[in-house]
This record gives sequence, C-alpha cells and structure tokens, in this order.
Amino acid sequence: MRSSRLGSALLPLAAAAVVTCLAAACGTTSPVAGAAYGTTSAAAMAAGSPSASAASKTPAKTVLTVRKTKIGSVLATSAGQTVYWFSKDVRGSGKSACAGSCLAAWPVVPGTPVAAAGVRLAGKLGTITRPGGIVQATYNGYPLYTYAMDLTAGQTLGNDAAGMWHVITGAALSAAPAGASPTATSTGTTAGY
Repeated sequence: MRSSRLGSALLPLAAAAVVTCLAAACGTTSPVAGAAYGTTSAAAMAAGSPSASAASKTPAKTVLTVRKTKIGSVLATSAGQTVYWFSKDVRGSGKSACAGSCLAAWPVVPGTPVAAAGVRLAGKLGTITRPGGIVQATYNGYPLYTYAMDLTAGQTLGNDAAGMWHVITGAALSAAPAGASPTATSTGTTAGY
C-alpha cells in the first residue's frame, strides 16, 4: 500500500519530466512527421518510395474536427488526437521551425486538411510542403502537429509544453459572429495565436 502511494505521487513528476524533455527535443535526426503513429521513415521518403511520390503529387485528405477535452473544446484529428501549434513557427511563412528530433515528439498533421461534416471552423485551412515533399496541414497559417505523449483521444498533455506548444481553442474553432476577429482564447494557459 505504501509503495502504491509513492508510485501515485511520483507519476505526475515523471510525466512532467517527459513533457519537458520531449518539448525541448531539437536534435538532428529526421523522423518523418507522424512517426509516432507508424508512418514511413524520412530516409524511405527521401529515397523516392511510392509514398514520397504520391505525397508530393496528391496529398491525402486529413479530416479535422472539434473535440471536448478537460480544458475545453480543441481542434483535433478525426481519430481524436489533439492538434497543436508551435510558437516558434512564423504565421504564414510556409515553413516549420520543428525539424529533426523535434518531430519525434511533435509529429506533423500530414495531408490537406478538411473540416469534418458539420464542423464549421472560423480559421483558414491550408498546407505547407516540408523538405522532402511532405505536405503538412495548417490552420490560420500555422503548421499543425500532434503530441506523441497524447496516447488516447482527447488528451492535451502537450498544451503549454515549454511555453511554446499550444492547443487551438476558443473563437478560432467556431465561425465567429459577423465583425468578430477569429483568434483563439486562453483556457488558463497560452492557447491562442
């Protein structure tokens, strides 16, 4: 019983250490976006595999939706994985500041984004093309990512990681009333852009 209490007390500390470690990941290896979810390696993509040529010609559609979480409604993939934006990315630049080992912790949302049936987003969906021809979804000009430590649908463990990774929530998710500016709002953490 005593070791069970100790284990329960240490779990939040271990989780915080993992989040901090993964948030700071910025080495030189080049996993492909989505590697945590079983996609092809960067070497295979760069080598001209059928996946690489298909990705650059006709990127797959990626369905985005809104999902209720403990911190409120957030932008998510059709599988329920929370979607994040990175504050080091420059809005509308067409580039991502997350590369190398950063992608192991923060896999990109690949493909051309479309809103799920019945979902009306206030922001503009788009794409950028990463080095190697990988198409990455964007929202309001920001490249989109998931978080490798979000192991179940609706988790938001990456929100405010290292003060640079944020969920997309608030007014940016639903069509704003006429004249309103669609910007995200904070839910107790820095969640907007």
